[in-house]
Amino acid sequence: MSILKERRKLNRILKKANTIFLMAHKNLDLDALGSSIGMYQILKKRRKKCYIIIDDKNNERGVEKVLKELEGCINIITSEEIEEKINPRNNKNLLIILDTNKTDLVQSKEALKKIDQKLVIDHHELGKTTIKDATIIDDCKVSSTCEMVTSLIEYYDVEIDSYYATIILSGIVLDTNNYTLNTTAETYYSSYYLASLGASAKKVQYLLKQDIEDYTERQKLLSDIETINKQIAFTKATPYTIYRREDLAKVADTLLFFNNIEASFVIGKIGKDTIGLSARSLGNFNILKVLEKLGGGGDATGGAAKFENTTISKVEQELKKILKEGE
Repeated sequence: MSILKERRKLNRILKKANTIFLMAHKNLDLDALGSSIGMYQILKKRRKKCYIIIDDKNNERGVEKVLKELEGCINIITSEEIEEKINPRNNKNLLIILDTNKTDLVQSKEALKKIDQKLVIDHHELGKTTIKDATIIDDCKVSSTCEMVTSLIEYYDVEIDSYYATIILSGIVLDTNNYTLNTTAETYYSSYYLASLGASAKKVQYLLKQDIEDYTERQKLLSDIETINKQIAFTKATPYTIYRREDLAKVADTLLFFNNIEASFVIGKIGKDTIGLSARSLGNFNILKVLEKLGGGGDATGGAAKFENTTISKVEQELKKILKEGE
């Protein structure tokens, strides 16, 4: 389903609203932030009063670079500031949720409670925790939410700054793992269109640049790979190293490049008492079914789960038990 097929529904919703709040999932990545910024530009052209809600205290490096460079250029607020920004006429408020459709993954649950009118724009599969009282525009066939928003930028003929175009392009590059996953002709066209607006491939690489230390730590996860049924690659970290969520995701992406591997699972500590699981698939193995049994989420090709007050070994045992049941 192309987002442009929903343009009449979208136009009706946007027309009614005067004050619009944007938010994506917790632990922002460049697709979540890029799509939020792209939608912000569309709304500013329509002369809407709009704000981006960000409650994250720590960000991955690319997001941190963007937020630092855009400081003062975009209205960014926290959940605590929603009350003072909200329109007294409730029917004039709108909350747009980008790059997630799950209640438990959003930046602000307060925003879900305080704003009645909600719109979801996302590319992940719907599930048990999908936001119930929202209008949903969801397209699992596109590479990223940034690709969806790029279609809207072109449709509404929005002139955006080249740096904003670069951020949106970085979201597409991130979610496709540099055009190796979930990539269609539309993905390439969206990238071309952003380039025509001045998006810089060189700047994208700057936003996606890695630290040598992080790269070295990720390589350790590739030193002890196990295969399950010859098609699933699995690896786990030692309990002595804490990784960022995006590091586990990058390792899961890398595992898909090995011969015959259809899906990958990576387990590691992401906090003092928190274990993270990242999973990826080429599409022939539905990892979402596995992740949902573990209390996680995502879609058929990518997702994650987290576990509190447990051990890597226990998460490993539970994962392997579920995979064995599915044989």
